[in-house]
Amino acid sequence: MHLGFGQHLKMSQQMKLAPRMIQSMEILQLPLMELKERIEQELIENPLLEDLGGTPESPAPDADSPEVREPSEGGEPFEPPSPSEKPLEQKELVVDNDHNNQDDFERLSELGDSWQDDESFSPRVSGNRVDEEGDRALDQMANLVARPPSLQEHLLEQLHFLDSTPPVRAFAEFLVQNLDGNGRLSGSLEELLGAYTLEFPNTQVTPTIAQESLALVQRLDPRGVGARDVRECFLLQLDPDTPHRDVLVTLITSHLEDIAENRLPVIERRTGYSRETIKAAREELLKLNPRPGRDFEQSSNQNVVPDLFVEPDDHGRWVVHVEDEYTPRLRISKRYQQLLASGTADPQTREYIKKKIEAAKWLIESIEQRYTTVRRVAQAIVDRQIPFLMNGPEHIVPLKMQQIADDVGVHVTTVSRAVDDKFIQTPRGIFPLKRFFGGGTTTSEGEEVAWDIIRIKLKEIVDAEDKSDPLSDDALMAELAKQGYTLARRTITKYRKALDIPSSRQRKVY
Repeated sequence: MHLGFGQHLKMSQQMKLAPRMIQSMEILQLPLMELKERIEQELIENPLLEDLGGTPESPAPDADSPEVREPSEGGEPFEPPSPSEKPLEQKELVVDNDHNNQDDFERLSELGDSWQDDESFSPRVSGNRVDEEGDRALDQMANLVARPPSLQEHLLEQLHFLDSTPPVRAFAEFLVQNLDGNGRLSGSLEELLGAYTLEFPNTQVTPTIAQESLALVQRLDPRGVGARDVRECFLLQLDPDTPHRDVLVTLITSHLEDIAENRLPVIERRTGYSRETIKAAREELLKLNPRPGRDFEQSSNQNVVPDLFVEPDDHGRWVVHVEDEYTPRLRISKRYQQLLASGTADPQTREYIKKKIEAAKWLIESIEQRYTTVRRVAQAIVDRQIPFLMNGPEHIVPLKMQQIADDVGVHVTTVSRAVDDKFIQTPRGIFPLKRFFGGGTTTSEGEEVAWDIIRIKLKEIVDAEDKSDPLSDDALMAELAKQGYTLARRTITKYRKALDIPSSRQRKVY
């Protein structure tokens, strides 16, 4: 091995993404509401960006309106402008320090002619308006839905009404705080006792006190909380009035797996109970809740705001439109352009304005490019999925992102970013754009069908089968083959599990 110092020439190819390209890709991937937040953040950070306000359907007020006035020449602090028409950025801004940026000044003056006169709101805000804004905020807070109590809060409130000694109550509160989302203990009682001793070394809790505390927690509502496994959870929910209680205790303690696998003959042979008795007890078992703590979980469902919507035009063609109601409409501040063109600003200020103008221009162009790319990609998807829109999900067409990339003339990664977290509103509902992509197979007649259609056909066959003699996976494969869908058995098993369809033995009705 030779070691030494020296200079060498080496040729290599590297791909480096410019900041402008990185920003464009990031904005393309943003869903609608995140794009709105990004634009609002840029409006805060870049004073040269202005929000035109309103929507395309709500015209801007006239420049002669008494509520607005031109900014003074005395360096008055910048205030948000009133709405006006949305400009189109057509040319590049070139910074030329060798010629005193004369070209920049001329181009900025020409650029300003394409916009309406700039107006600013008065910096004075009336006290009545402040009061109105405050009242509106208070009204919104008053109309918020109150947060429901958590499982721990619900149980701790009940503990205060039960008689117990201070050590028992203290350890019971500790157990409540260590329940998981299902309402079960997050560890064994011995482990929790050891953790409690480490956290509170000056407190003496004996195993007897720990057992009393656990029994206290297990008396609380909902029934079944404080259990260490699903069997104990079910047993805690039984009371003397529960029908078939003795049979249920036997099934829960010794035959829970047999119940889950629908092995009723095995239970009948080992317990001596009649099949009718076992079926009646199983019906009672299905009424018990294996996860009593889930009822207190906060719902995480969020409203979906579609980025696009599709509707037929007057000629019957399905046309995609981009939803831009929720995103601010931007332009570059004419006031700062005039300040730059006047030549009165100091060099540091001019350099700052140039950088902010360039950043604002990049952002506006990235947003416009996002709108164009997302619309073109969505239109290409819709053009290929017209059977889905016309006849429903069972008529979806197999589609790959590469096909859309070829149709639009972009790279497949651009299609992936364009459809990521984007939703489209159709006459059949709101769907993620990724819903329209998926592979498929070929029927015996040579026709391509999507996997979604195979899953629909599989569910139809299972729903129509004789439940006293359900079809095995091999039989399901044969039934699909009769309809022209030739699939492997492992594929049938995979789709059956994906659809949460139990096995033939579990589907059997005795």
